[in-house]
Amino acid sequence: MSLTTILLATLVAIVFYFVYSLRKRFSYWQQRGIACEEPDSFYGSMKGLNQTRSFRDITHEYYEKFKGSGPFAGFYWGYRPAVFVLDPSLIKNILIKDFHKFSDRGFYHNEKDDPLTGQLFLIDGAKWKVMRNKLSPTFTSGKMKFMFPIIRDICEQFIEVLDGMSSEYPEVEVKDILARFTTDVIGSCAFGIDCCSLKNPNAEFRLMGKKGMSEQRHSLLVMAFMQSFPEVAAKLGLKLFTQDVIDFFMRIVRETAEYREQNNVRRNDFMDMLIDLKNKKLIPAEHGEDLKNLTMEEITGQAFVFFNAGFDTSSTTMCFALYELARHQEIQEKARQEVRKVFEKHNNEFHYESMREMSYLEQVISETLRLYTVAPLLNRLALEDYEVPGNPKYVIKKGMPVLIPISAIHHDPEYFPNPKEFNPENFSSQAVAERDSILYIPFGEGPRNCIGMRFGKMQATIGLAYLLKYFRFEICERTQIPLQFDKKNMLVTPERGVVLKVTKI
Repeated sequence: MSLTTILLATLVAIVFYFVYSLRKRFSYWQQRGIACEEPDSFYGSMKGLNQTRSFRDITHEYYEKFKGSGPFAGFYWGYRPAVFVLDPSLIKNILIKDFHKFSDRGFYHNEKDDPLTGQLFLIDGAKWKVMRNKLSPTFTSGKMKFMFPIIRDICEQFIEVLDGMSSEYPEVEVKDILARFTTDVIGSCAFGIDCCSLKNPNAEFRLMGKKGMSEQRHSLLVMAFMQSFPEVAAKLGLKLFTQDVIDFFMRIVRETAEYREQNNVRRNDFMDMLIDLKNKKLIPAEHGEDLKNLTMEEITGQAFVFFNAGFDTSSTTMCFALYELARHQEIQEKARQEVRKVFEKHNNEFHYESMREMSYLEQVISETLRLYTVAPLLNRLALEDYEVPGNPKYVIKKGMPVLIPISAIHHDPEYFPNPKEFNPENFSSQAVAERDSILYIPFGEGPRNCIGMRFGKMQATIGLAYLLKYFRFEICERTQIPLQFDKKNMLVTPERGVVLKVTKI
C-alpha cells in the first residue's frame, strides 16, 4: 500500500469521525426527548449571530418559543450541548441553593498566552474563589466613599465639556461622550491615571478600552471552536484579545505599579489592592486557602476587567436611560425635581449619602437595566451531574454549559406588565416586594454576582444626577426610534449610537 493511499485513508477516517462526532453532538437533546431547535451545522443554536440577529435576539426568541416546555430547553452552544434554563426555581437553585455545583462560568481563558483572560470574570475553580475573596474588600462601602469625590469631580468636568458641545451644536451623540466620562472615572479610580478622554476623544486609554471591548481577534467560527474545545484551543496558544490591547494594558499596569512602589504612593484604590496582592501583604484567604504572590500578568487581568466592565456597561446603561427619559418627558421632569430637591437640601452640593435620597432616580436606573439588560445571558458550567428536582427526565450532565436568559425573563409579561414599555414604577417598593427577586438579576445573583455592582450603580447615579440637574434631553430628527442593537456585539449596545437634543437649563 502506497504512502499516498495511507494518507488518503487516514484523512477520510478523520473526516468521517468528525462528521459522526458532530452528528452525535447535534442529536443529543432530540434523543432524550428534550425540546430544542434543530441546530445549524456551523453555529449550533446561534444561526444568524453577527449577521441577521443579535445575541439578545437569539435568547429572546428561544425563550419565547420554549417557555412552558419544561424546566429547561436543549441548546447547542457552538458544538456543545447546553442547557437553556426556563424555570425561575431552577435559576435560583443554580445561582444560589446549589451554587457549589455550578460555580464556574466555563468561558475560554488562557492566562499563559493571553494574560488579560486571567481575570476574575473568566477564571474558574479554586483560583476564582480565592481571587474573589481577595478582591471583595475593594468594593465595600468604605472604598466607595473614598472613590465618590473622584467621580464627582470628573462629573463636574463632564458637565463643562457637554455644555460646550451642546452650545456649539445641540444635537449630541451621547453614547460616545458618556463612554469618555466613564473611561476617565475608571482610569482614575482603578489606575490613578488622568485619561483625559473627556477633553480628547482620541486619548489612547479611550481608544484601547474601546478596542478591547469591540474588536474580536478571531472569526465567529474560531471563537466557537475556542468555546467548544477550550483545552485544545489553549494548547494551540489561541488568544482572545488583540496583541496591541494586551501590550497596552500590560505596560500601563507595570508602569503604574513600579511608580507607586518606587515613590511610596498610596491611594487606597483598586490598584493598591492589586499591588498588595502582588507583594503578598494581605491576609490569607478563608478556609486555609492561601494565594501566592500575584504576577504582573495576573494583576493586569484584574485591572483590565475592572476597567472594561466599569466604563462600557455603565456608559451604555446611562445612554439608554437618557434615551428613554428623552422619550418620556414627564418621567425626566419627575427625576429632575427629585435631584434638584436633594441638591438644595445639601446647599447645592452632592454627597455620598445623597444617593440614598434619590429613590426615583434609582427606579429609573433599575428600569433601564430591565429594559436594556447589558449582558442578556448568564453563563454557568455544571461541575457534576445534576438532576432537576421533581423532573428526573431533565438531567444536566457534568461539563455542560448552562445558559440563563435574564434579558428575556426581564421582558416576560408574566413578570413585568407591558414589558416593552419604560415604566420606573416596576421598581416601586410595593412592586419589588410583590415580585420574586430572582426575576430581576441584571448583575447576576448568588456568590458569583457582579463584584463591581455597587461601583457601577454609584457611577451611573452620580452621572445621571448631574446631567438631569443641568440639562434637558429631547429626541430629535436624528434620534433612531426604535433603537437597533449592534448585531456584532455580545452585549446590548446601540448600533449607531444615540443622538439627542441637549439643552442647558
